[in-house]
Amino acid sequence: MNRRVRVKPGKGQSLAGFFIGIIFCMIGLFMAIPTFGPFGFLWTFIAVIITITNAYNAFSDKGVASHEIIIDDMENSLDSSARTSANLSVKDRLTELQDLYDKNLITSEEYQQKRKEILDKL
Repeated sequence: MNRRVRVKPGKGQSLAGFFIGIIFCMIGLFMAIPTFGPFGFLWTFIAVIITITNAYNAFSDKGVASHEIIIDDMENSLDSSARTSANLSVKDRLTELQDLYDKNLITSEEYQQKRKEILDKL
């Protein structure tokens, strides 16, 4: 089962976005609208939305999430892999370890250390 975690920007980032948004709103009101007409209105509207969003994130505990992270439920997969390795015989575990080493997936030191751990459990 996966968990979804919604992440919002930090307070510092939101405050910076809020103050920059105010500057862009002023540019829109005093320069973009008089100079470019409809484009100036669009500019100012977008700047207002960005400013409001950043203000909400900066001054509210809730805020607007900027992205979402999906976290795999590692507990179940770790339990099943632990059960699988526990059910393997020593010979199978050593064979699997040798295979990992032969494929250069583990170093010689890791191979020797894990081999020793397996043999110590005998």
